[in-house]
Amino acid sequence: MDMLISLSPIILMFVIFYFLLIRPQQKRQKQVKQMQSDLQKGDSVITIGGFHGVVHAIDESTVVIQAGDSTKLTYDRSAIREVKK
Repeated sequence: MDMLISLSPIILMFVIFYFLLIRPQQKRQKQVKQMQSDLQKGDSVITIGGFHGVVHAIDESTVVIQAGDSTKLTYDRSAIREVKK
């Protein structure tokens, strides 16, 4: 019983870290994966490097993004940070 009482602060710290750090990060990663899998042609996107453009074509692992001057760049799907509305 004394062993359980002495380990309780460590267990409590792990539970707090899980709910404050680990779980929210996992939820965010899941949302990003869902957003990247839901990409469609014509979506306005921002890459992790800050490039703004419109999705021109989509492959399983790559996305072709068109800039305003009709320049087309190919990115990995994982490089898409967000879809603008």
